[in-house]
Amino acid sequence: MLYVRSLAFNFVFYVNLIVQMILWTPYYFLSPRHRAWFVPKFWSRSCMWLYDKIAGTKNDITGQENLPEGSFILAPKHQSFWDAIAFFPFLQDPLYILKRELTWIPFFGWYIMKMRMIPVDRGSRSKALKAVVAATKEEMARNPRQLIIYPEGTRRAPGDEPAYKYGIVEIYTQLGVPVVPVAHVAGLYWPRRKFLRYPGTIKARFLPPIPPGLGKDEFMARLIGETEAACDQMLVEASRAANPPAFPPTALKRLRELGAKV
Repeated sequence: MLYVRSLAFNFVFYVNLIVQMILWTPYYFLSPRHRAWFVPKFWSRSCMWLYDKIAGTKNDITGQENLPEGSFILAPKHQSFWDAIAFFPFLQDPLYILKRELTWIPFFGWYIMKMRMIPVDRGSRSKALKAVVAATKEEMARNPRQLIIYPEGTRRAPGDEPAYKYGIVEIYTQLGVPVVPVAHVAGLYWPRRKFLRYPGTIKARFLPPIPPGLGKDEFMARLIGETEAACDQMLVEASRAANPPAFPPTALKRLRELGAKV
């Protein structure tokens, strides 16, 4: 049944994306941007509903009281496609940094540009970082926006050693806004590079914001320490569930390091 339900969910997931993108097109592009956000947020919620009903995976996202008013940076762990779509319904006006090539995709690219996301060219990292900071400052000067950054850059397996990139430190320093870390172990249930979708409950939490103005080393130490401690706790809780998912080697190794039974 795991394979059947996983296949069914993956099929319905993409059908849902295509159908909603077509059906909502008139409303989306004729509405003001703040109203048009209803469409992608509704799509995200529908995906989570389908994930529950087809794959048997519920979502438990807490800590909304830790989201500041106005502009801030959201810094989630990046383990799965799940964390790319699960959080923006909680944000007023989210802002993503993405590859410019994505804006060239018909429909999808048009949807992206409607929301004034920040496309970047591949090439020099220093030039790209400067362009990102300048574009983000411009967007936040227009309206309060919430920049979503994955501090580790690419998806990593649950329990894997943290590999935070220095880019978020520079962005934090130059923007001067709070950073809200987000802890979760969604990769246990929606694994990267696999079609399997394990049943259970994905727990995620918006952690207390890190205030602006800290030194670079202090900020990085807090971001890593607070995020990883919360993720470790969630990993242990998942291992104690009545019907735990299949744990990758990285998660099993980390559980042994934490002294948890595996």
